Amino acid sequence: MSNDRSRQIQLLVERLYGLTNSQINWVEAIVSQFTIVHSYEIIDSNLFDSCMLDSFGDALLIHHCMSKESFSKDKFEYVLERVANFCGNNSQIASRGNPGHDITINGERFSLKTQADKSIKENEIHISKFMELGQGQWGDVPEDLMRLRDQFFRHMSSYERILSLRTLSKSPNDWIYELVEIPKALLLEATAGELRMMTSSQQFPKPGYCYVRDELGEEKFQLYFDGGSERKLQVKRLLKKYCCVHARWQFPPIDLYAQL
Repeated sequence: MSNDRSRQIQLLVERLYGLTNSQINWVEAIVSQFTIVHSYEIIDSNLFDSCMLDSFGDALLIHHCMSKESFSKDKFEYVLERVANFCGNNSQIASRGNPGHDITINGERFSLKTQADKSIKENEIHISKFMELGQGQWGDVPEDLMRLRDQFFRHMSSYERILSLRTLSKSPNDWIYELVEIPKALLLEATAGELRMMTSSQQFPKPGYCYVRDELGEEKFQLYFDGGSERKLQVKRLLKKYCCVHARWQFPPIDLYAQL
C-alpha cells in the first residue's frame, strides 16, 4: 500500500469518529454495496479507460444504495462529468436548458440519452425524446416533414457524439447497464430516408415517419415525428449492430435499506 493511500485511509477513519450513528449506518451500507460481486467490462471504447469504467460502475452501485430506479439523465450527466474529471480528462456539463450538447469531454461535445423502458430490447435502441419539435411549420402537409427533418439535422450540428446509457435489466434480476454510442453518420442517413405522414391520424399536427433502410431494404431505424402534446422527435427501432458498445456493468440487487 502506498504512503498516499495509507494516509488517505487514515484520514477517512479519523473523520468517521465525527459522524452520527445514522451517518455511520449510511457509510456502512455503501461500503457493503462495494463488496458485492460485480462485473465491469469495456467492450470497445475510445472514451472509457479502466479508471472511468470502475468509477462509473461504483457510482451506479452508490445510486442503488438509495434507489430502486434506473439512472436518470441528470444523474448520467453529473456522474459522467465527475468521473471524466477524476480520471484526468477535461469535462464540463453544458448550462441547464442548453438546446444542443449536454457535456464536453476533452473538447468534444456529447449529447446524452438514457433508456430504461420495461419493454426494452437488447438489440434495438429507442430514444423516446431525441429533441423537441416545438418550432417550425407543422400541420397536415407531407412536405412539413422535410422541414422537421432539417430541424433534426440542425440540432445534431451542435455536437459531435451521441451516447445512450441503457438499463437492460433491473431488480429483481441483476442490474445491467450498457453505454452505447450512436454514430451521427448513421442518423444522417435520414437524408435519403422515406418520409411518410400519417394523414389518417386524428392528431394535429399529423405525425409522420422517416424510414431509413440499407441497400437490401432492411430497416436500420425510424424517425417518428410525434405530433402529441410534447411535439417531439423519437428515434425508434434503431439496430444496435450499427452502434458501438463502450462498456457494460452488472451487479445484483441488494436491499440495503434493511441494514439501516
